[in-house]
Amino acid sequence: MVGQQELNSTLKEKSQGPLGLGDPDDKRLRRVEIDVMIPKKMREKARKEKCNLEVEDFNQCCLKNGVSMVYKCRTENEKMRSCLTKWYYDEDFKNECRHEYLEERSFYRKTGIGVKQKLKM
Repeated sequence: MVGQQELNSTLKEKSQGPLGLGDPDDKRLRRVEIDVMIPKKMREKARKEKCNLEVEDFNQCCLKNGVSMVYKCRTENEKMRSCLTKWYYDEDFKNECRHEYLEERSFYRKTGIGVKQKLKM
């Protein structure tokens, strides 16, 4: 039984990392990261970098048309949605976002500084 306690404490120490935030070199993903965090990163990145023109066109149409945007901005909305959907199902893009997420998580686990705090610096 003593051997099991030593093993548990050793595993606990290794999993905590330098700041107790997890192992920075661990590349395994939890279910919430696969199902929520990485898709969120993909949506944000596609919206800002890949489909920025379509998103801007849709936003301008909405501002210009107010309440009637539901009818008048259908083409802009469809263009934006098709662009976002294209990138959301692109495997290379998904792998790129997964790699970026793992790098950000590793940096956080090493330093304790999150992405938002890092951008403010």
